[in-house]
Amino acid sequence: MVKDARAALANKPGSSPTNRSLERGIEILRAFRPGSNLLGNGELTERTGLSRPTVSRLTQTLVGMGMLQQEPSRKGYRLAPAVLSLAHAMRSASSVLQVAAPLMRALAQSRQINVGLAAPDRDEMVYLESIRYSRRAAFRTVVSGQRVPMELTSLGRAYLASAADSQRHALFDLFRRRREGQWPTLLREIESGIENVHQKGFCAASWQAEVVALATPLPAAEAIYSLNVSVSTGDSMEAVARTLAAPLLDLKEHVLRALAQRAEG
Repeated sequence: MVKDARAALANKPGSSPTNRSLERGIEILRAFRPGSNLLGNGELTERTGLSRPTVSRLTQTLVGMGMLQQEPSRKGYRLAPAVLSLAHAMRSASSVLQVAAPLMRALAQSRQINVGLAAPDRDEMVYLESIRYSRRAAFRTVVSGQRVPMELTSLGRAYLASAADSQRHALFDLFRRRREGQWPTLLREIESGIENVHQKGFCAASWQAEVVALATPLPAAEAIYSLNVSVSTGDSMEAVARTLAAPLLDLKEHVLRALAQRAEG
């Protein structure tokens, strides 16, 4: 199952039975996504693959810890405000975000484009920052914390170009199971994107109608991130790349240089 493959991506060497309650509790929290604001035990059981008694025990524990709020009248749970405070603490403590955000904003304003920074989470990319200045309105709004599919996006393909071979192969197995009919074509697109990152420093994708995005990996001490620039346009990916590839790669170099200076100082 795709769900089991996703969970396997998160397994770490040294995982022991004593960690299982924590791992299962985190799986409960992961089940909440935009559009899934209120979930009952049945839905959580389906989404996590855990037994109903286990889900019932864990949801009550999470309510007691202030991570979930219960709505008895609707027989469901929603994320509690404490979860947002954890996200705020993460953003405030991120040296990459502190360094990159002002440089991203300057580029977005000067070029009137969208600039994003994302990190991998299992088989998805999570936006840490999204600064939107594209003149042409897009159907889709991207905000911090939003997830996008790794296999379809320039952000994801840029990350895959720098990921360890074992991680990339595990992700490919998951993508193949999830998109079996599309996989031969999709694999060629992903491999082309990876090759472009190795040869040119960036890759391009257009997984949303009339939105073209370029991305480049941003290797930091703690993780590999991805930077992207995007525009809502009817132009081809080649035309957008001719205009925005150099600014994107310059942004990457400025961020890496600033991170190095911060580490030295």
